Amino acid sequence: MRRLYRHIAMSEDWQAKSVRNLYHGILRFSVPAPILVVRPLLAIFLALRTVYYFLVRIFVCEPLFKAYCKSYGENLKTGVFLHWVQGVGDIVLGDNVTVDGKSSFSFAARYAESPRLVVGDNTRIGHGNTFTIGQEIRIGSHVLFANNVTVFDVSGHPVDPTQRYLGFPSEIEKVRPVVIGDNVWLGTNSIILPGVTIGDNSVVAAGSVVRDSVPPNTVVSGNPAQVVKTLKPLDLEEIAAARAKQPH
Repeated sequence: MRRLYRHIAMSEDWQAKSVRNLYHGILRFSVPAPILVVRPLLAIFLALRTVYYFLVRIFVCEPLFKAYCKSYGENLKTGVFLHWVQGVGDIVLGDNVTVDGKSSFSFAARYAESPRLVVGDNTRIGHGNTFTIGQEIRIGSHVLFANNVTVFDVSGHPVDPTQRYLGFPSEIEKVRPVVIGDNVWLGTNSIILPGVTIGDNSVVAAGSVVRDSVPPNTVVSGNPAQVVKTLKPLDLEEIAAARAKQPH
């Protein structure tokens, strides 16, 4: 079979060329798309898809995720996928929290009787985020998680080669809670390591590995993440003025 495949792919005789031309013709095959026909079809498809995803989110994904939570506030919203929750722990969510897409929540109960993930009000968690909780990860309000952010308070495996070879877990002293302040923005593919505290209003650039705590009102970037910019503090008067201008 491999010899025949190579012959068809490489030979210059007319039979092999005919087979190759037929194969490439099939790959390039397309049908006309008259706009008066395909636009209504597209509208019907989008309407059906919207209804389907709405029903899946409302009657399947959100109720099952709420069942995992110890408590949750008003207007909890998920995406149209079931989040992966492993182990036993407490998920505590505030009001207006969005946990979009599909994320992973793993609790390592060997380090605490009830590991806790606490999320404040108006926080949005994007697709593909990973949380590993040995004791506690605490997330503030108005926090923005981009996609594929990883946060963990325990590495899961010891650094010592002998202990790791024997399959021992991380030492208890290696478990260090993570605190993410209010109004923080975590960029795509950023990684937050155990023991880190990220101050209010700070930004973690995409792809950063945060090993040390981040002061408030700063932008950090790189591996390891370093301060690259200082931000002005949150202006509550400016926020109040902007809200007053919004139509009611």
